[in-house]
Amino acid sequence: MAHKLNDLGYAFDALEPFIDAQTMEIHHDKHHAAYVNNLNTALEQAGAYKSSDLDELITQISKIPEAARTGVRNNGGGHWNHSFFWTLMKKNENGRPAGKLADAINKDFGSFEKFKEDFKKAGATRFGSGWAWLIINQEGKLAVCSTPNQDNPLMDIAEVKGQPILAVDVWEHAYYLKYQNRRPDYLEAFFNVVNWDKVSGLYETYK
Repeated sequence: MAHKLNDLGYAFDALEPFIDAQTMEIHHDKHHAAYVNNLNTALEQAGAYKSSDLDELITQISKIPEAARTGVRNNGGGHWNHSFFWTLMKKNENGRPAGKLADAINKDFGSFEKFKEDFKKAGATRFGSGWAWLIINQEGKLAVCSTPNQDNPLMDIAEVKGQPILAVDVWEHAYYLKYQNRRPDYLEAFFNVVNWDKVSGLYETYK
């Protein structure tokens, strides 16, 4: 069965003024759609993995036939990452985590402010295109990392592995119309659209 582009789940302007409607429309309807289409094309050469679901593809990148591997890594990663990213956002100006997630952030980073600093730094210092992540690492602790291009921490080829619970896209197409080359400004604004209820639910599910 071909992979499909899901609806965004909210209006393109729902995150204004922090992320503009034009960026959201192009990002979802053009960029994400292209990853889905290109993934389906790549899977024509994926042998037994042709009918695999997205999670199976992502976690077994190294096992996919060489003819399809790069296409699945780039486009399957792009499809998984964006599908995840859309669910993590709602307008939530000055929002903060609460409950068990807040306690874990304080324990593993020292404070919410230190976590925020580390997360923004991971995104700002990722050379070229990629993502910054908050993950539950293999020791069961919260950690911040970044990945290049459309890689993610679930991939068996990832340098830092773990279960993502928060992500931010730092490809230029995610912010350039509004923020131009000011990636740090975009990362600061992102904290006004984090759906902390969703992130907390993921933390409690996977912890």
